[in-house]
Amino acid sequence: MNEIHTDVAIIGAGTAGLTAYRAARAAGKRAVLIEGGPYGTTCARVGCMPSKLLIAAAEAAHTAEKAEAFGVHAGPVRIDGEAVMARVRSERDRFVGFVLEGVDEIPAEDKLRGYARFTAPDRLMVGDQTLVHAERMVIATGSSPIVPEEWRKAGPGVISSDAVFEWTTLPESVAVIGTGVIGLELGQALHRLGVRVAIIARGSSVAQLGDPEVLKTAGAVLAEELDLRFQTQVVSVQADSGQLALTTRGADGKERRERFQFVLAAIGREPNVHALGLENAGIERDRRGIPLHDRHTMQCGASPIFIAGDANDELPLLGEAADQGRIAGHNAALYPQVEPGLRRTPLTIAFTEPNIVTLGADYRDLCATHHGRFAVGHVSFANQGRSRVMLQNRGLLRVYGEYGSGRFLGAEMIGPRTEHIGHLLAWSVQAGLTVKAMLDMPFYHPVVEEGLRTALRDLAQQLARPPGSEPDCPDCTPGP
Repeated sequence: MNEIHTDVAIIGAGTAGLTAYRAARAAGKRAVLIEGGPYGTTCARVGCMPSKLLIAAAEAAHTAEKAEAFGVHAGPVRIDGEAVMARVRSERDRFVGFVLEGVDEIPAEDKLRGYARFTAPDRLMVGDQTLVHAERMVIATGSSPIVPEEWRKAGPGVISSDAVFEWTTLPESVAVIGTGVIGLELGQALHRLGVRVAIIARGSSVAQLGDPEVLKTAGAVLAEELDLRFQTQVVSVQADSGQLALTTRGADGKERRERFQFVLAAIGREPNVHALGLENAGIERDRRGIPLHDRHTMQCGASPIFIAGDANDELPLLGEAADQGRIAGHNAALYPQVEPGLRRTPLTIAFTEPNIVTLGADYRDLCATHHGRFAVGHVSFANQGRSRVMLQNRGLLRVYGEYGSGRFLGAEMIGPRTEHIGHLLAWSVQAGLTVKAMLDMPFYHPVVEEGLRTALRDLAQQLARPPGSEPDCPDCTPGP
């Protein structure tokens, strides 16, 4: 039996784990980084970067197809599926390579290969041969896509988003189950690249939206282009002559049976914590087995165990994982003198077209925390000048402000190039700006951001009125 003694043991070498390792080392502590799977972060290998490569190809195809509306005739569009996927994989490998270069710079004695499990609060068994004694631990084991076992039985055509980026060509047809960020991004991209796509949603949710007005607009806008089926249940997935037979049931109770080459499960991700032996770690967990923790210190109870990234099931985003890893690694080094770290304003973007963005306090949260104390301003992009110039004049922006203080609280939107508006507004929330201060900022003409100014002007007018007319919060409840 090989035994290792260290100050801090980090389980997982993804974004959160790598950042935690560097933070612990920067604080002067010995640290070991434990990884049982391949090196390279989720973002680089199967997440944000390869998905954006696929989306970029789809945007190129879509732009060429729509050029005629501008009086530009480019000729028939031909999509080379093999070339599309070759670029996706090549550039993906390049991004992964950058991560691997960083891993290679870590001293060999600080890296341990194998899957870890707790045998005691201060001990880990890695594989079958190595026992790690550590005064402090950081759990940064990431998450995995959820694919129901019943669907998996239909064969290898039932996949998660991870498998998409290993394709060597584009398929003929895909059923996407789920209308979260991943399902919508991949579903629209594949559709624009000539794949027959159906996107199936059990309820009526669209990405991360909670505002009922923005949600309604988003559903209508996306349905103009996509075969988008809300309130639809998956009844069964079965192998059928080399393809998959998908049976669904709509809100009217009628069943529909169709054949697809692939069924892509995009129904969420599950934290990788259930094989860690957490029953031996001496920490409290919720009903799903996720360790309870302080989101400002990342500490699990009063223990020397910290958790960061997708493993804690907060926000599965690269920026969040990096911030949490930094806090967890730093506090593991400082333990027991832990301190709150910087948690930035929430910002989530779906890179569909139009973009779907939420930031700051969302509508549902405000209905719970600020009932009767917040106002709403809005703008439609239907007649917004720059949006019409680009023939991208679809969507709705809703902004929220606090009565009395005039403080800007957050926003939800679907609109053209709103990934940029989302950043501006997230910065405004984090800076504690008032709506008046935001309106004092420069707005150039003609830009899409002029739509933001219109929404802020509307919000300022609402804030100037007595709060007698409250937002209709019964609609805040999540849909089925």
